Amino acid sequence: MKKKSFSLVIGVILAILFIGEAIYSFRNTEFSDRATGETIQLVHIPYDTDMAAANVIGIVLEDVGYNVRLISVDNAIMYESLASGESDATPSAWLPVSQGTTYEAYKDDVVNLGPHLEGAETGMAVPTYMDVDSIDELDDHANKTIVGIEPGAGMTVVTEEAMEVYDNLHDWTLETPSTGAMLASAESAVRNQEEIVVSAWRPHWMFQEYGLKLLDDPENVFGEAEGVYTLTREGFAEDFPEANQILDNFYWEEEDMNSVTYAMEQGMDTRTAAQNWIDANPEKVQSWVEGVVDTETVE
Repeated sequence: MKKKSFSLVIGVILAILFIGEAIYSFRNTEFSDRATGETIQLVHIPYDTDMAAANVIGIVLEDVGYNVRLISVDNAIMYESLASGESDATPSAWLPVSQGTTYEAYKDDVVNLGPHLEGAETGMAVPTYMDVDSIDELDDHANKTIVGIEPGAGMTVVTEEAMEVYDNLHDWTLETPSTGAMLASAESAVRNQEEIVVSAWRPHWMFQEYGLKLLDDPENVFGEAEGVYTLTREGFAEDFPEANQILDNFYWEEEDMNSVTYAMEQGMDTRTAAQNWIDANPEKVQSWVEGVVDTETVE
């Protein structure tokens, strides 16, 4: 399919999403006399970590006067919507490995503001009670099955590559149900002290909640520690210079993201979990808006 035709398809999909449950718009919070009321569209992939980042930075942008619309889409649509100008920004670019192939295809059509979180890791994980510490030690464990996430996800693509690289995994099976199904399988296995191998990434509350450990990756298929990057469409900095500066300043640590995602896992809605983190971390939030707004704190 030609890129122009694909862009039209993406436009139709996003138009449908606008009127569906996949879209939720935040009301504009009057924060200063400078409030623009302009709308910024943030896209993110549908994982807890990315929902946390999008909601936190979305609320901060709201607080300085923007309307913020969040859209949850898959990896490919996220990049295409930025490259085509359908969306404004995303805090969901896992680089250089997990989404590396997709990023390479679109990097000339998007703007990379750098990582808002560093030290992220991806790979295969097992419960700590399993006597295996490296991918190349996997043998007949867990019925020779890896429980992954959605087909086409960056994590899934790299896991498939790992199964080709590691000779001991050539006869293994990768299941790709969904992120929720993977987490449910991990919970059930740990509760019953059974063996399980899952596709995993951190930051994520699953390590704390289920007692998981990432396996060593001697072939370095999953790469070194990753970053989670903020990307924008071309021209966004010119159209929204203050918002662009805030997105460029946006930076937090693994424990920050974990506190939001763990609250979500405990049943708190995402927006409330994000707002609670903002309320508890005024100095960090202030560092994102410093020099952009004429105020001492974001409330």
